[in-house]
Amino acid sequence: MANKRDLKKEINYVFGDIIEEVYIWELNNPGKDTKPGEAIIDEAISSFDVLISRANERQVENSSKHFKTIREDLKKTAESLVEKVNAL
Repeated sequence: MANKRDLKKEINYVFGDIIEEVYIWELNNPGKDTKPGEAIIDEAISSFDVLISRANERQVENSSKHFKTIREDLKKTAESLVEKVNAL
């Protein structure tokens, strides 16, 4: 069970950090439009929901493979969101 718990914590921390970076950018750039930042936050929240629901699945054949694919998807999604934050 520690594997599932650690995965869920990792998902939470990664998306929390991305959302925090968007807020920091908004604070440092008060004159700029916040709509792109809000879109990144919305995407992060929806991705969080999807990955957490996948992590909570109970009926999986190979749990280690299942968690590995979730971690890979987390990495891809996080990299994409970080690129978007850097482009702000």
